[in-house]
Amino acid sequence: MRRDVFQAIADPTRRAIILLVASQAMTPNALAEHFDSSRQAVSKHLRILTECELLKQEYSGREIYYELNVTKMQEVDKWLEQYKKIWENRFNELDKVLATIKSKKK
Repeated sequence: MRRDVFQAIADPTRRAIILLVASQAMTPNALAEHFDSSRQAVSKHLRILTECELLKQEYSGREIYYELNVTKMQEVDKWLEQYKKIWENRFNELDKVLATIKSKKK
């Protein structure tokens, strides 16, 4: 089953995993040390993040290292950018309204 990127980042544990691997590639065992859940639960999260292409697997001997797929994260950021612009415009309008109210009180 192919999962959506936004389904993947909806889970707080998966967001925490993304944050951890953003700074350096990590093995599943190293990642599991950061969570109170089982190694199998962390592996499931890693599988979902890999299926969504948010993480890439790199093999080094017998070890698997997970690293952030920056390109996929840039796609997410691009999608979010449109909403950032909408909210910035709304906040700017709110600032104008508040400034008008403040100037009328003086």
